[in-house]
Amino acid sequence: MPEAILEPELPIVDPHHHLWDRRNYATPQVAEHPFMTAIEPAKRYLLDELMADTGSGHNVVATVFVECGAFYRAGGPAEMQVVGETEFVNGVAAMSASGLYGDFRACAGIVSRADLLLGDGVKAVLEAHVRAGGGRFRGIRNSASFDADKDVLGPLNRVEAGLYLRDDFRAGFRHLGQMGLTFDAWMLEPQLPDLIDLARAFPDTTIVLDHVGTPIGRGSYAGKLEERFPTWKANILELARSPKVNVKLGGLAMAFCNFPSFLQEPRAPSHELADQWRPYIETCIEAFGAERCMFESNFPVDMGSCSYATLWNAFKHLAKGASVEEKTALFSGTATRVYGLSLS
Repeated sequence: MPEAILEPELPIVDPHHHLWDRRNYATPQVAEHPFMTAIEPAKRYLLDELMADTGSGHNVVATVFVECGAFYRAGGPAEMQVVGETEFVNGVAAMSASGLYGDFRACAGIVSRADLLLGDGVKAVLEAHVRAGGGRFRGIRNSASFDADKDVLGPLNRVEAGLYLRDDFRAGFRHLGQMGLTFDAWMLEPQLPDLIDLARAFPDTTIVLDHVGTPIGRGSYAGKLEERFPTWKANILELARSPKVNVKLGGLAMAFCNFPSFLQEPRAPSHELADQWRPYIETCIEAFGAERCMFESNFPVDMGSCSYATLWNAFKHLAKGASVEEKTALFSGTATRVYGLSLS
């Protein structure tokens, strides 16, 4: 039986979800990875599916789309094909902004992808995203997620170690700050020192750490979440010293973290999820302050552990002791500020 919705009137801006159609996405070998098992029910996740989730009881007023390789252009220069994702998402946002579906505003902000290894050549790609975004394009994400144990990431093994430290990457990165664009960083917990170094090198660029830095609990890290927690915490505290860095509170329902609730049957209730995730969420809020933290759904990826409604109930359990001002920041204010959303 579905849980009762906690604090149903609390406005939420979900700053991290995806849209895709992946009916032909995976080879049989890739499909066996727990990451793919988790998202199997959501091979198609477009506006209808998003609205079914955001309309499941919580007061979700707007969202921010984050890149996932959806609907790239089929032709043209290779470096420009990523702009197709912004074109697609802006169309979805325009559908939502028409008012035909109510006051909810899907994809009020768009975070796409551009290859920063292009160096100065990335500026033209960023300018194309801006033109395609209809005023909604806010920045990019380049994943640096890497581990020598290939079982950790499975189908998401895409880059080599040290991406954020490379000179050619940083030659491209400098254009983000110059253009007033944000950077979303996805990496694994052992890689956090790379982001610390990047943030120090570019103190004026707005950076968002996705998924609290992705603690790892599978592959060679299985059973080591507690053992590695002090290292993760030390790096989070150091990263928080860079005032333009913000953090998304979520992603802990993913396969890579491998909490006991992942793929659990029957599904874990929201209070149980909150208890499992509490050390990470509370550490981030204490380190960054509520004004630099934002709860995120990471849907449909996080459906491997819970429903959308249960996820936000878990976050509300975690924010139970927060003040009204802190709750506003955590659930909507930080996301609205960081991504410069215009919400009426």
